[in-house]
Amino acid sequence: MAEASRATTAAKVISADQLLRQLAAHRQAGKSIAFTNGCFDLLHVGHITMLEEAARTADILIVAMNSDSSVRSLKGAARPIVNECDRAHQIAALGCVDYVIIFDEDTPIRLLQMLRPDVLVKGGTTEHIVGRDIVEAYGGRAITTSAIPGRSSTALISRMQQRIDAGL
Repeated sequence: MAEASRATTAAKVISADQLLRQLAAHRQAGKSIAFTNGCFDLLHVGHITMLEEAARTADILIVAMNSDSSVRSLKGAARPIVNECDRAHQIAALGCVDYVIIFDEDTPIRLLQMLRPDVLVKGGTTEHIVGRDIVEAYGGRAITTSAIPGRSSTALISRMQQRIDAGL
């Protein structure tokens, strides 16, 4: 049976002001904060693995998710496949995630400056971690999680299109 104190999925999707208040309380209680970000367009095992690894780096895990307009800017007019509200609720439903915040910019720089997480986590599909310099400048750390080759939303979409084109 689930713990009564566990936040509901909807309660985990939070504004910046609400998140700042929550983080102040967590920090006062001596808890560490991890932060990761992404589009999370089609949720897959690579996302789940990365989020579980990110959660193990700190007491609290914040997931910053690109808004629909931000995803279109980064991935093109055909994306996202899943709208931001649904994506946010899917991520929030995961037990390893404490908070989800949606952001409109192409990068999470503004959020990193505002939230100042102890750990910045990025999935193993990239070598460059946007915001590493910001987090390390105030004494935080940036890490990359394990990669699962071939597991990405882009790869999923490509496989689906190949099957459609093949009439399968």
